[in-house]
This record gives sequence, C-alpha cells and structure tokens, in this order.
Amino acid sequence: MQKLAEHLVFNEAPKLIRQLPIPPAVPRTIQQGLRMGIEVLVANAAATEAPAAITAGRPVTSTSVPTAHRARRVTYAPDLDGRADPGEVVWTWVVYEDDPTRGKDRPVLVVGRDHRTLLGLMLSSQNHHADDTNWVGIGAGGWDYDGRPSWVRLDRVLDVPEEGIRREGAILDRTTFELVATRLRAEYSWS
Repeated sequence: MQKLAEHLVFNEAPKLIRQLPIPPAVPRTIQQGLRMGIEVLVANAAATEAPAAITAGRPVTSTSVPTAHRARRVTYAPDLDGRADPGEVVWTWVVYEDDPTRGKDRPVLVVGRDHRTLLGLMLSSQNHHADDTNWVGIGAGGWDYDGRPSWVRLDRVLDVPEEGIRREGAILDRTTFELVATRLRAEYSWS
C-alpha cells in the first residue's frame, strides 16, 4: 500500500500536474503537501501496529512435531563446550500451540540436534502433569528458580533454533535423563 501511494505521489502526480496550465511553484507545493500526507498516513499505520515482542531479534521456537517423527538415537552427552547438548536444559521462547501469536520463555530439555537446530522437550512445573501419561516427572533442578518439581512433555519435540536459546538452565543428571530416554525408546521409536 505504501509503495503504491509513493508511486502515485512521486511519479504519476507530477506527470498529471505538468499537463495542467498552472504556475510553476504550485506543483512543488502540491507534491510537498502530498508527501506530508503520506508521512502522516505511514506514521498512523505504524502506531496501530502491535508493539515489538520481547523476543525481537531472537529466533523463537515455533515448530513442534510428534516425537516419533523425530526418532533417532538418544544419548546423554552434556559438554560445556559452548554448544547445547543432549542432557542440558536451556531456555527459549516457545509459541503456544493454540495461539501462535503468543508464547512463553520456558526451559527445554535438549535430546538431540539437526545441525544448528536443537531437538527439545518442553518442561513445566504445573502439578496437573503428574497424572498425564505424555509427561514424565524429573524432580526439581537449577532450571526452576523456585525449586519446584518439573515434568517433561514426551509427545511433542520442539525444533529449537540454537541461536535463540539462553543457557541459564542446568544439566540434568544422567539417571533422570535415562528415565526420559527410556520412555522415548519404549514409546516413540527412539533408539
């Protein structure tokens, strides 16, 4: 819309004005008036747009797939080498499944990788997950500042852009990671 308006104001209007029998100063005045009008319209359009999200400039986790679709070998391999590895809990912005325009910064357990995309399982400290078969309890850890017990969602794998993470979480201990890995192997065709 803005490009069309600019084209009309700066290209077509001057051609039309040149064809009219008017003093030379008038076209410049009209063009300046039209330019100011366009600037006001553009400013009003920008003011009505939603404010920038808190994730502006940071890639977000917006893709999730059924866990069996990402089946692969799962191995405990945390290494503080600057890259997130399976067994580490990292933080990333995850969009809501039911409303992709909204989301939440949350901890995610890394269980694999595809080049620069991490494969992660979402964590939650909501107690109602204790009775949900798609979630497994992993207890409390450094990823929760209040020391609350957490659960890992097993039925959806998140594609997490590595450049969109914060490594403020923790390393899950091997025994707890193996609880998650065992369920992935038994129920979701991971090896």
